[in-house]
Amino acid sequence: MDALIPAPPRVLCPAAALAEGTARGFPATAPGFAGLFLVRKNGRVFGYVNACPHLGVSLEWTQDRFLSADGTTIVCAMHAAVFRIADGACLAGPCAEAALTPVAVTEAAGMLCVPADAGRHPATG
Repeated sequence: MDALIPAPPRVLCPAAALAEGTARGFPATAPGFAGLFLVRKNGRVFGYVNACPHLGVSLEWTQDRFLSADGTTIVCAMHAAVFRIADGACLAGPCAEAALTPVAVTEAAGMLCVPADAGRHPATG
């Protein structure tokens, strides 16, 4: 019966904690999950699994550093692959024609939320 009741969304942070033109990472919640990150650009919040489609490594250079110096693209620290913020498409690098895995982001009561299963590795079901 519990399978019929959807899990409540996972709260990541207050919406105000993600300023325009910035990104923020969030660790995996449990074994079998990958970390996530959010980017606020042009007033919209975009969410992705924190794993490069080339090797599956985390993208950030250092904590919360996912964006290019000019803030216009997401860049993988490992091989400098470049991704479009709006849809995660790879624009340059070894993962050409691939994309980041998107995560739906909602705002509720001033908090940024994602589905409870966001970032679950496919092999773990």
